[in-house]
Amino acid sequence: MQKDKIYIIWIWWIWISALARYYLTQSFTVYWSDKSSSELIEKLKDEWINITIWENPELINNDFDLVIYSEAIPENNSERKKALSIWIETISYPKALAKIANQKKLITIAWTHWKSTTTSMTSLILKNSDIDFTSIVWTLIKEFWNKNFYHRRDTQEQEYFVIEACEYKKSFLNYKPTVWIITNIELDHIDYYKNLDNYIEAFKEYLENILPGGFAIINWEDTNCKKLIWLRTDINYIEIYKEHYSYNGQLLQYPIIDIKVPGEHIKFDSKIAYVIWHMIWINDKTIIDSLEKYSWVWRRMERIWTTVHNNILISDYGHHPTEISLTLKSIKESNLDKKILTIFQPHQYSRTIELIEDFKNCFKYTDKLIIPNIYESRDTETDKQKIDTQKFVELINHKDKIDWKWLNNTLKLIEEFDKNNSWAIILLLWAWDIDNLRYKIKTVY
Repeated sequence: MQKDKIYIIWIWWIWISALARYYLTQSFTVYWSDKSSSELIEKLKDEWINITIWENPELINNDFDLVIYSEAIPENNSERKKALSIWIETISYPKALAKIANQKKLITIAWTHWKSTTTSMTSLILKNSDIDFTSIVWTLIKEFWNKNFYHRRDTQEQEYFVIEACEYKKSFLNYKPTVWIITNIELDHIDYYKNLDNYIEAFKEYLENILPGGFAIINWEDTNCKKLIWLRTDINYIEIYKEHYSYNGQLLQYPIIDIKVPGEHIKFDSKIAYVIWHMIWINDKTIIDSLEKYSWVWRRMERIWTTVHNNILISDYGHHPTEISLTLKSIKESNLDKKILTIFQPHQYSRTIELIEDFKNCFKYTDKLIIPNIYESRDTETDKQKIDTQKFVELINHKDKIDWKWLNNTLKLIEEFDKNNSWAIILLLWAWDIDNLRYKIKTVY
């Protein structure tokens, strides 16, 4: 008997909350737990999602169809154990999403950097077309009413489903895409992957999941992406270059797209989004208009507001050295007359250790750097003994850098900088909770 009830463990994770919103559109009742409240959770409450803070295994009973958990949830989590003990189907987020998305014309965006930017652009083009689709994005989009999810189904035709496909623990192997986009491969998630070769092998495995006759859109100029070329003969390859693209041996030009967001990597992402929908016959005017209207989304070079002392507050999710360097470069090049204060929160001790050589020189485009703490996630005690904020700051090559322990202390430094500067940029660069400082920084509007 269908009970139409879902329980989600730790819904704060941006991708899982989008899945919860999908279930709401399908008339499910959604319950969830989380470690603490947040702005995102408060919004979800208003959408008739039922919440409990921290673990509450007593809530889980045989009235539930399914329990979904983040891959960060350990096996000894009390809610996960309770669900298994009473024989409720209990699966990870990627498996739950695959059960839905694999039934559609699935488009997956799967690479190391800037997946959310391209997924946002791709989804906005669909929203401005008349095509039925569902999109799950790992950010919040104002055109989606500040949500990370959009669903439109006006006809009985099979709609498109657009997702970001994360490589962590090879979770993207759950998906069976019709269109697969990959533009950069650079070692990440070092708590799982042994080395770059091991990381690339996962992408090779995922290439095998493309449905026969489907499309692989690949950056022909990326050294590691090249290792995926011509590994299959039963799919279509689209070759992406900075200045043009190629399909079936035909060299094709991108149209002129006046993208408003700075950064060459953002412009490149807009070209990818154009190619996807041009090949699927959305008219060029809809595509180009959508891309030219694209602006900041949550945590992706997001211009939040102007502070009380007329400094510009920006938030960005960049946490890998390549992302940091290109984000700072883009901001600096478009604000040559402005001083930049960067508050960077490293994500994971293990990532910080393994990528330390790249971290050393990735902050050259900021004038001042503050490191409040290293956010712990899936780290071992050994990892935490190898590095801390003091050691990290000592290793970074920058003339104005500070180890300023924890967020409350960092807020004081931000307020001091704000008071002593005008028309500067304050950048929250992060992968976890320092973004909460935005609500404490005094603003004009």
